[in-house]
Order: sequence, then structure tokens, then C-alpha cells
Amino acid sequence: MSGFSMKVKISNPYYHILFWLVVSAILILVFGRSWGNNLQAFYFIVLLLPVVMGTSYFFNYYLVPQFLLKKNYFRFGLYFFYTMVISLYLQMLVLIFSFMYLANFNLEEMGPNSTDDIILLAFVMYLVVFMGSFLVMLQQLAERQREIEHFKKEKEQMGKQFLELVSNRQMVRIPYSEIIYIESLSDYVNVHSTKQGKITSKEKISALEEKLPEQFLRIHRSFIVNTEKITRFNANEVELNEVQLTIGRSYKKMILPQLKSLK
Repeated sequence: MSGFSMKVKISNPYYHILFWLVVSAILILVFGRSWGNNLQAFYFIVLLLPVVMGTSYFFNYYLVPQFLLKKNYFRFGLYFFYTMVISLYLQMLVLIFSFMYLANFNLEEMGPNSTDDIILLAFVMYLVVFMGSFLVMLQQLAERQREIEHFKKEKEQMGKQFLELVSNRQMVRIPYSEIIYIESLSDYVNVHSTKQGKITSKEKISALEEKLPEQFLRIHRSFIVNTEKITRFNANEVELNEVQLTIGRSYKKMILPQLKSLK
């Protein structure tokens, strides 16, 4: 349908917040218990987390879609190498800062296994980066599958070149090119066409909306118009064959850009 978005949807920001909060909480508990000091573990992970988050989002939302998914493997490998070098450099700065201010230049104060734990922490943190990449790619694959299904449906609809509906207990076929607009009235609809006039059916307007190709646009809860029949429009109404139809308030924000693109 005309309201379908071709852009890959970005997941809910609250999901991202929850994800990083959970990761941080687990790491603080694990390494705080190992060091015997949850506060030091908290400070250390809070300092390190922005580096890992920046690496994760740059890798997952720039390198992967811009290079890996487009099969530009050389640039992907090159930029990935630069990203890891910069990220590890920033991580070393965080480690030095932690050594200076959290452990007072004495790494042993951070726990008996602090050196091994820090190496393990770095490994776990970057594992989070690649786990996030896997989840992002799964999301993109699912979105692309929905796009493919959408195009298949559109192709099937356009292949028919006509709308089928039941009117007066008979199956009626109305070519898309003849439909001016569709009007919903209570429990039935009127399809206004150039050659067959007004055709009444018990179909629901929402069901017809799913059947129609992208040249049709729902401008109101009671109206679907054939954009090829629009002679003029403004912010409040459209005109088709000297018929003025009101644009619904809840539809304006979505459809006005699409109407402007028809010029």
C-alpha cells in the first residue's frame, strides 16, 4: 500500500537503553564480585562503556550497511581495522585513567585477578559489539523480507489492473484507471468510476485499501482517491473531476508530502 515505508526501521530507543543497562549491570556484578569492590567496577565500566557503545553503533549502523551488505569487502576490512585500532587506543586511555585514579597506581587494589579480568572484560565488551551486529543484520533481513513480500503483492495487484468486488450479489471488475475515488458510508462503500458510475458494495474500505496499488491514497477514514485523477489540492482538500473531498486531520501529516510529490 501507499503508506508502506521503504526505509529500514530503527528499533525502539528504549530497547537500546534497556540493552546497555542490562549489559552494564551484569558486568558490574560479575567484575565487582571478582574485585571485591562493586564501586570500582561501576566506575571502570561507566568509563569504558562509551568507547564500546561508539564502536558498536559505528560498526553496526555504518560499516555493516555501507560496506559489508553492499559486498565492498576491502573497504569494510580496512575501516574495520581502523575502527578497532582507534577503539583499542581509547580503551587503553580508559585503562590508564582507571589505574591512576581508581587504583591509585596500584593495580593489585582492584582485585587479585584484576589484570586477567580487565582483558576478559575487553573481550566481553567487544563480543557485545558483534552480538549487536548479528541482531541488527537479523532485523535488516526480516525488513527486506517484508519489502520483498510487499513488492510481490504490488506486482500481483498491478498485474490484475482492476479491482474485484461484489455488488448486488455479482462480481464486478473495475479497471484501476477508471476509479476516481472510493467513499465509505456506514457499512458499505461507493466506488465512483468514470465509465460505470457509482458501484455499491458491502466491502469495508480498509479491506479495499489493502487490495489497491500505490496510485491510490487514503486521505480520510471515509475516502480513498486515485492520485492520477487529482486535478488540484491544498492543505484541506483534494479535487477530482470537480468533486472536492476533505483531507482528514489525522492523515494530513502523512499524505501532504505524497501529494506534493505528484506535482
